[in-house]
Amino acid sequence: MPEVVIAAPWPLRAGTDMNNSKCPPVKKFPTEGERYQRLRALQEKFTLEFSHNPQFYVRAPGRVNLIGEHVDYCGYAVFPMAVEQDILIALATNDMGKLNVHNIDKDYPDFFCNVNNFEIHREQPAWFNYVLCGVRGIMDEGGIEGPLVGMDMLVGGNIPPSSGLSSSSALVCAAALAVAHAHGISLTKEKLAEICAHCETHIGTQGGGMDQAISFLATEDTAKVIEFNPLRSTSVTLPPGATFVVGNSLAPMNKAANSSFNCRVMECRLATQIMAQKAGLAWKMYQKLGDLQKVLGKSLPQMMTLVTDTFEARPYGKDEICELLRTTPEELDQITLSENTRHIQEFKLHDRALHVFSEAHRVWQFKRVCDEQNDTALEELGRLMLDSHRSTQLLYECSHPKLDTLVELSQGVSLGARLTGAGWGGCMVALVEEKSTEAYKKMLQDRYYSQEPAAQGRDMNSILFSSRPGSGACIFVE
Repeated sequence: MPEVVIAAPWPLRAGTDMNNSKCPPVKKFPTEGERYQRLRALQEKFTLEFSHNPQFYVRAPGRVNLIGEHVDYCGYAVFPMAVEQDILIALATNDMGKLNVHNIDKDYPDFFCNVNNFEIHREQPAWFNYVLCGVRGIMDEGGIEGPLVGMDMLVGGNIPPSSGLSSSSALVCAAALAVAHAHGISLTKEKLAEICAHCETHIGTQGGGMDQAISFLATEDTAKVIEFNPLRSTSVTLPPGATFVVGNSLAPMNKAANSSFNCRVMECRLATQIMAQKAGLAWKMYQKLGDLQKVLGKSLPQMMTLVTDTFEARPYGKDEICELLRTTPEELDQITLSENTRHIQEFKLHDRALHVFSEAHRVWQFKRVCDEQNDTALEELGRLMLDSHRSTQLLYECSHPKLDTLVELSQGVSLGARLTGAGWGGCMVALVEEKSTEAYKKMLQDRYYSQEPAAQGRDMNSILFSSRPGSGACIFVE
């Protein structure tokens, strides 16, 4: 039965419209299917935990990035699709001024605080801090007048954690949407995505906004090219017969728990500033490779050439970078480096910038192939995906031996495969002809998962699955 959009369950702030197509829709509680079962279980658990019923529910999906890895924070377009796996939150307000956050999975500890007075601890990336990021984002940028009301939240999700499918960002997005709706605030999908991208920095992640954008902007049965500054999305129809299979390497990665992710962001920033300095520009004004390209008026292939003309393929010491920029380590720390990267003494500038420009170029090649829909489209897309993986593996150094094994096993069976998400573990995504999907999944089960201790006793459907492009965040009411 299709989900029906209905009116919000209580009065909204003057001037708001929860059924505006630019805002996440309010939908009627589903009457059947797996999502109905999960929402009903959430409702029952909520009533047991808090002794009253939820007032509404929020859903935010995870995502798989088909191509365009580690380019969003450099100002370049990405090519994700939402997956059917998601984060769900049941919420009711309380009159005690408390934020009570529970998880349906008791492996995750309960948390409570004063809803208007709390801290987010970067050094302790606990699961509930992502909820707090969403709350903080709406407090700071949502247009709420006065203090927040107390809220009881119960969280459930079926996105595998630390898998590269953006479970943490989906949790931030779900929390932000839930807080906004609880306060009668209607925000556009774009505004919510921007708020969530900003507020996730409270946990220490210097991301670029892709995860939050697709979680809100996704539409069913289409992938999206998402561009930034300003945020905009373009629906792209994938070629007939294309199936994307996601395989979890079972090597967990939490990008907020170490500085590897943020180090790559800083390496791209440093490369931008040195290239700007050599071009006679005021280097302190530039932080993104994409902004530099616009000012220089060069194509992406020309920027690749400029990288090889500017940098040697070796690490650059912090002192050497200061000499090139004619600055001091103290000023570099203040202007360029993030708090958790100031201790790093060597940066790989050539390889990181070359990956970004080549990967940004592959995004538009991928879209062109989808748009042209020629007889060799699937093979061309597969080649682009494999080129992308090689670049993340060798130039960006964000892969993992288990991811590389999955990609290698996929050769000759899939059309192409690559890591998806930040890397350092998590998932790979493979392009497979629809008719070959089950044979491909069986091959991975036989040759990888049957020999992987972490897979034993697990539900294989949560580890290895195909997914059609799903819809974006929404609100459910009964």
